[in-house]
Amino acid sequence: MNPKVDFYFKKAGKWQEELAHLRTIMLDCELTEELKWGVPCYTLEKSNVVLIHGFKEYCALMFVKGALLKDPSNILIQQTENVQAGRQIRFTNVQEIVTLEPILKAYIQEAIEVEKAGLKVELKKPSEFAMAEEFQTKLTENPALKTAFEALTPGRQRAYLLHFSQPKQAKTREARVEKCMPQIFAGKGLND
Repeated sequence: MNPKVDFYFKKAGKWQEELAHLRTIMLDCELTEELKWGVPCYTLEKSNVVLIHGFKEYCALMFVKGALLKDPSNILIQQTENVQAGRQIRFTNVQEIVTLEPILKAYIQEAIEVEKAGLKVELKKPSEFAMAEEFQTKLTENPALKTAFEALTPGRQRAYLLHFSQPKQAKTREARVEKCMPQIFAGKGLND
């Protein structure tokens, strides 16, 4: 148990009992409990393996490299179509957690083995994502913008590409590109 993480489990909330039970399961594994992104994160030699999250409609275990797990019980969920590596197991009551405990421990052990083996999820390259026409036009018109964008990390590039291509209206896509250009020039990501 990491005392820095205790507050997360003590704060009053909808999933307090469920989160406490998930913590007990996680502490039974050979992982180190840390606090990252404001949530409990369980690591192996400083590599993130599993996170515990409480959401409005459910609480979850989030496997950082869940896409590499076999999932024989078919319980892993890809949060959105754009999430490439992470997978969740969601719960809406403590009885689900109790019932699935042996399966959860098996999934956690498999996630540990994936980390020990040094396996990595093959992420799509930014060039494989759709590029909003409005952004492509700006890159063509402004070589400095293109250079700045290409200097960003692949993760930052992906975030911008997804952000720019989401709106249905061209006007909204164009406004997003305009708004984000200073951040791109500054070498910052969408949420930096």
